[in-house]
Amino acid sequence: MGSLLEMLQQHKIVAILRGIELQHADATAKAIIDGGVRLLEVTMNTDGATSIINSWRSSFGDGEARIGAGTVLDIDMAKEAVAAGAQFIISPNLDEDVIRYGIEHGVPVWPGCMTPTEIVRAWKAGAEAVKVFPMGTLGWKYLAEIRAPLDRIPMLATGGVDLDNIGDYFRAGACAVGMGGKLVNLDWVRAGEYERVTERVRQFVDVAAKL
Repeated sequence: MGSLLEMLQQHKIVAILRGIELQHADATAKAIIDGGVRLLEVTMNTDGATSIINSWRSSFGDGEARIGAGTVLDIDMAKEAVAAGAQFIISPNLDEDVIRYGIEHGVPVWPGCMTPTEIVRAWKAGAEAVKVFPMGTLGWKYLAEIRAPLDRIPMLATGGVDLDNIGDYFRAGACAVGMGGKLVNLDWVRAGEYERVTERVRQFVDVAAKL
């Protein structure tokens, strides 16, 4: 599992796809990959999520990207995601059973945590990294405060990241950021404007590479 953590720390951005339609999924993933992001997550509350995960694994495999499942709330959803081919699991919540399941099946789990207690619990349960959420409300200053005593634990900041503040999150100690609508505009996707998606992704990748 260490190699995927290294990939997270190297590439620094996880693209979060929530509510994308199945007919647009493959072309959108290709546009994101062309922009330079290599970690793609489809949320499990997206219609057809498991079909999208399976399709992305078949289309892009290990060579182009790593495919994950997001919004995995419990063990049943984790089993669905892994059966579909998810290579990593991201949750908005902390569920130690999901972490244990991931360890047993060689699938990294990055659980959602807000407090220092939750973050340490997740780490002790075997999570190699945690998703600090909701960053849009907490802000990068909160991240900087909790990173001071918890600097050994890699943290993925999710929520509220844009081109103007992405540098603040990395300087506050995030090893990576998770991004949804501000990275991938679904209106562009539905209009078939995949070149715009690629260019937008590339803007974030270029900024992150300098941090």
